[in-house]
Amino acid sequence: MIIHSLGIGGMERVMTILLHHFDKYEELELHLLLIGRKREVLQTIPNRTFIHKPNWPFDNSWRTWNTLKTLTFIRKKIKKIHPDTILSFGEMWNNLVLLSLIGLPYPVYISDRSKPEKDLGRLQNWLRGKLYPKAAGYIAQTKQAKKAAIKNKWNGNIRIIGNPIPQISCLDKPKEKIILSVGRLIPTKHFDRLVHIFHQCQVKDWKLVIVGGDAKQMQLSKQLKRQVQQLQMKNQIILTGAQHNVVSLYCRSAIFAFMSTSEGFPNVLGEAMAAGCACIAYDCMAGPADLIDHNKNGFLISEGDEKKFKDNLQLLIDNKDIQNRFSIAAQQKTLKFKPEIVAQKYFQFIIPNQ
Repeated sequence: MIIHSLGIGGMERVMTILLHHFDKYEELELHLLLIGRKREVLQTIPNRTFIHKPNWPFDNSWRTWNTLKTLTFIRKKIKKIHPDTILSFGEMWNNLVLLSLIGLPYPVYISDRSKPEKDLGRLQNWLRGKLYPKAAGYIAQTKQAKKAAIKNKWNGNIRIIGNPIPQISCLDKPKEKIILSVGRLIPTKHFDRLVHIFHQCQVKDWKLVIVGGDAKQMQLSKQLKRQVQQLQMKNQIILTGAQHNVVSLYCRSAIFAFMSTSEGFPNVLGEAMAAGCACIAYDCMAGPADLIDHNKNGFLISEGDEKKFKDNLQLLIDNKDIQNRFSIAAQQKTLKFKPEIVAQKYFQFIIPNQ
């Protein structure tokens, strides 16, 4: 298993869930290579997992040299481990892994974890076109991701496998008048627009809770705080910052609002549905449409249509019956993404003879 790190992000959680599932097979020996800059382990992983990471810090001021050292590290380590199969996560990391293993006989299964056809830059796009066809298989998170892979001729062995969604038990805790949104504070999540829409709605005693920390050194939390202050809504709009455990908030929140326009597979949306939140989301290129069936288990709004988003959010706020209907149907939908089901699909794909 190869990934940049095991921090608190979505792809890291998926890799961790897969490790725990594969650990149940006593005949398997599990190795985890961490090849990113931080190489941190903030997830709990099985004791039987062997962890490998370079013993030198990645100095970005010497990026080319450190990248070459990482290529060498991957190649030497894989030859020493001599694995039966390899699973690699992440667009540019997949390029690095495939490049480092050219000429070696090991089957490498790869999965992109962000928006399909995301522009990686000229060099990385070129490498993806040349290297991805050499992989043993390609795991697409959504139907749109598979279409993109076929269109770009990235691989001839493609399997759609959505992300595992842990089943969240809220122990019949009553839902409160909370609208929740979760994600990194980056422009494509459009939290500023969500704040604007919440301000426009008739919200009475409702609260908007936004969970997420600053990312990519953009410091968007300061802008959001200023916006909330200018709207004089500090008592109704709460910015929690990054949180390691959001389960209690999922359980307490009646509504989950998601305005992201760039997704691979939105884990937070799936988790909110599993916790019985009534969800409303933009129908961005990939992800939400694989989870939400419009007007059955949530509202799916055309990307960028803020008026429709506001109108449907107001409808959810005002209508307890719709909240309850969506809540029940959303929980039912997530059962197909139970971790053991998804992990088994991975296992059968990357170890086809088992």
